[in-house]
Amino acid sequence: MGIALHIAKRYLFSKKSHNAINIISGISAVGVCVGTFAIICVLSVFNGFGAQVESLFSTFDPDLKVTSVEGKSFTFDGKWSEVKKIKGVEYCTQVVEEKALLRCGDKQETGIVKGVSEGFDKMIGLDKIIVAGNFFFSDNVFNYGVPGVGIAAELGCIPYGVQPLYIYAPKREGQVNLANPENSFNTERVFTSAVFSVQQPEYDNKLVLVSIDLARNVFEYADNAVTSVEIGVKKGEKVADVKERIENVLGDGFKVKNRYEQQEDYFKIMKVEKWITFLILAFILLIAIFNIIGSLSMLIIDKTDDIRTLRNLGATQGLIKKVFTIEGWMISLLGCVVGIVLGAILCILQEKLGFITVPSGDGMTVMPYPVELQITDILIVFTTVALMGLAAAYYPASQIKEKR
Repeated sequence: MGIALHIAKRYLFSKKSHNAINIISGISAVGVCVGTFAIICVLSVFNGFGAQVESLFSTFDPDLKVTSVEGKSFTFDGKWSEVKKIKGVEYCTQVVEEKALLRCGDKQETGIVKGVSEGFDKMIGLDKIIVAGNFFFSDNVFNYGVPGVGIAAELGCIPYGVQPLYIYAPKREGQVNLANPENSFNTERVFTSAVFSVQQPEYDNKLVLVSIDLARNVFEYADNAVTSVEIGVKKGEKVADVKERIENVLGDGFKVKNRYEQQEDYFKIMKVEKWITFLILAFILLIAIFNIIGSLSMLIIDKTDDIRTLRNLGATQGLIKKVFTIEGWMISLLGCVVGIVLGAILCILQEKLGFITVPSGDGMTVMPYPVELQITDILIVFTTVALMGLAAAYYPASQIKEKR
């Protein structure tokens, strides 16, 4: 291996008798470099957008969310006092969440009403996402709600406005009265105390926060019934450890989901998009690597006399093939390493300086294009290029004839 590597390095950097071979070899290395550079940058952009979306979801999603395995709701009973005492649990918030018809004035829209108990605002840091008004559910006279910015704009709800927001939910029992359909619905009236925005349509365009008592009343739930329990983990504690402790206390009748699992479908789609893009770019890179076959074939023809000399000196056929395989492989590895280095430099500069910008959600301001360089991506790209380069180099080297 040492002799083959030494000869291959001499061939790689030495001047060939035909200048076209140098040009084709250089083009091959540049093609691999550009392809590798593009893959590193694209994967880092996917990572950046994924991290940004995850941070937006995490603004509203709890550290852990507990739901029932069977049925839509369950009882918040004495067992939950044990959960509150678990090491690492800081908040334990009751939630009743259902779809409802929302009406404000002559405008109406379907949405999701989420009733939450005390401590919910502190658990998710609601004050950071309030864009208008002040968060509260009651002033001892009227009930109040906090809609997302999208549905608030759609319905015309404004903080401290005189126009109330009506919540309609179908009654669980009884028949629909066609003469007076409103009698078939439970109705609650709330005013708007604040409006929130997390820049995610799943929340901004659909969700209205209310007190859990009001939600239980309009959806006809018992006083201790919940559809989920949201748990905030103390800083410094590992979410996975706290999750395991909660599962041990609650048993098999409950599902405990972390933030990733709460948005599992979305993040799966992000990953699928990322790796499909990787495969497309890797296929384009494979075409560039095929140039190595041509340049290596020409090199073999150029070094016919050297091959004959090596045989006369006692070199085996395997050693000669190994020399040219390593030579072709080094061309691809050279382009790969340079491409990775350039891609990494660009991504790091973008992370630190943010000189490439993209319009933000409001269309008025700009934000740095999100990127996140990950070591695993670099290793995957390097391995992929190395294997493709080795395959491309092996083919022409294996065609060297015994009596050349």
